[in-house]
Amino acid sequence: MDGNYKAYNYTRSSDRIKDILNQPAGVFEDVNGLPDRDRLTYTNGFYGNCSAVFIDIRDSSGLTDKHKRPTLAKIYRAFISEMVAVLNSDPNVREVNIVGDCVWAVYKTTQKTEIDDVFGVASQANTLLKLLNHHYAKKDIDPLEIGIGIDYGRVLMIKAGFSGSGINDVVYMGDVVNRAAHLAHEAGRGWNDPFFVGDDFQCNLNDHNQGLLRSRFVSGLGTVYTGNVVRTDMNEWIESLQ
Repeated sequence: MDGNYKAYNYTRSSDRIKDILNQPAGVFEDVNGLPDRDRLTYTNGFYGNCSAVFIDIRDSSGLTDKHKRPTLAKIYRAFISEMVAVLNSDPNVREVNIVGDCVWAVYKTTQKTEIDDVFGVASQANTLLKLLNHHYAKKDIDPLEIGIGIDYGRVLMIKAGFSGSGINDVVYMGDVVNRAAHLAHEAGRGWNDPFFVGDDFQCNLNDHNQGLLRSRFVSGLGTVYTGNVVRTDMNEWIESLQ
C-alpha cells in the first residue's frame, strides 16, 4: 500500500488505541471457512479453517553476490510473477502475499477435496520452478532452489491499518500460518525435499496424495511429511522444451 503523508498526533493515537482495546469480543465471528475480505471492517474479524502455502527461495542472499541489479530484478520479477499466478489459480484462494522473496497464500478449505486441490497448486508451483530454471539457464543464470511449506488449521482474519488513511491490509494470525512459514524455511535446505507438509494437512489428503509423501522427524518441527511432487503433464511438457 502506498504511503500518504499525515502528521502524527499522539493524543489522537491514544484515543485510537483505547477505542481498539475497548471493542467487545463478540465482533469476532467463529466461521467454518474464511469469508471474502470485503466483509471485514476495523471492528470485526473471523476465525475459520484454512490452508496456508509458503514458497521461499533458498540462499536468496547469494543471488545478490552473483548478479548485477538489472539481472537480479528480472530473476525476482519472473519468479514472483509466475508463483503468484499459480497460487492465485485455485477458486478458494483468499489471499496472496509477497514478502521479500517469499510468496504465500491462504485458501478457504472446508472440504477434504479442497485440501487436495491446494496440494495440487503447491505441486504445480514446484513444477513451475523447473520452467523458471529452464529459462534462467538460457540467460546463463544459475538455477533457483525453493522450499514449500503447507499446513491446515484455524486462523484469525482481521483488517488492520490506520483508519481513514487508506493504508490497511488483511492480517492472518494463527499457528497454521506460522507453521507453514517454518516448514517452508526448512524445506529444500541441504538434502531436504522441497515439500514440507504439516500433519494436519497431510491427514486430510486422499490416499494417492498421502502416498507421494514420507514422514520424518525434524528438530523444532516434530513429525512432518516431505516429498518432491510435480504436476506430471506440465513436467513432461517442460522436459520436451529445447
